[in-house]
Amino acid sequence: MPVLGIFLLKKFFLYDIIIVLHSTFLGGTYGILFKTGKNLFLKKREVNTKRILWYTQNMKITIVCVGKIKEKFYRDAVEEYKKRLGRYCKMQIVEVADEKTPDKASEALENQIKEKEGNRILSHISDSDYVIALAINGKERDSVELAEHIRSLGLHGKSSLTFVIGGSLGLSEEVLKRADEKLSFSKMTFPHQLMRVILAEQIYRSYRIIHGEPYHK
Repeated sequence: MPVLGIFLLKKFFLYDIIIVLHSTFLGGTYGILFKTGKNLFLKKREVNTKRILWYTQNMKITIVCVGKIKEKFYRDAVEEYKKRLGRYCKMQIVEVADEKTPDKASEALENQIKEKEGNRILSHISDSDYVIALAINGKERDSVELAEHIRSLGLHGKSSLTFVIGGSLGLSEEVLKRADEKLSFSKMTFPHQLMRVILAEQIYRSYRIIHGEPYHK
């Protein structure tokens, strides 16, 4: 297995404590190296893969989105990924009502619409939720990075993870301020109904990666 890093942490009394990390995505070994003078003491530990999977399987994943999906093929696709995710985590999808946007609406009116939709979104978010807002100016991650991020959140006690997808006008400032981070899938613009399918698929792909199962690259 590859050496991911050798890190000098800090002095502890007479010892320099050094971490030597060997790892695969899910598991591997790590060593704690104690150094005093010319003497070295190495303690080797195994990464507990079962514990990692337990944390991620007990996560609650929620997708909060604006509006209902009218197209049956979108609904069927989302439900299929939700069903597949049932063996990995607890997942729910919350749809809040959208506001009608007139043609050539002013910026002030658009902000009012986003604020109303945003308040509905926030009513389904608790203080303990870790919130990821989908936004075009958010951070881009590849599938493996997203899987590693979800795994890391679970290990750090974030048991309730909420993804937020806005309506046709996007998300209100209040929702973006509440978000712990922003995630972008592309600089391109997608229909918000389609984004539910893409997001559900990527969450499913992430869990397959976390479990060391095959996935399309």
